[in-house]
Amino acid sequence: MLIRRIEQFLHETGMPWTKFGRLATHDPRFVQDLRNGRSPRPETESRVEHFMNTYRRTRRAA
Repeated sequence: MLIRRIEQFLHETGMPWTKFGRLATHDPRFVQDLRNGRSPRPETESRVEHFMNTYRRTRRAA
């Protein structure tokens, strides 16, 4: 499930959930909406996965 992967990402990075939503989807409520049962579109899920992967690669390279 996407929300589990996001929660793990937030734990690993220490990023606030509102910042994650703004950066990944331009929606600061995105994570809260997922926690409340929202189902993202496949395109949004792909964009979020891409954001998390890119962020992790960038942090490792720094």
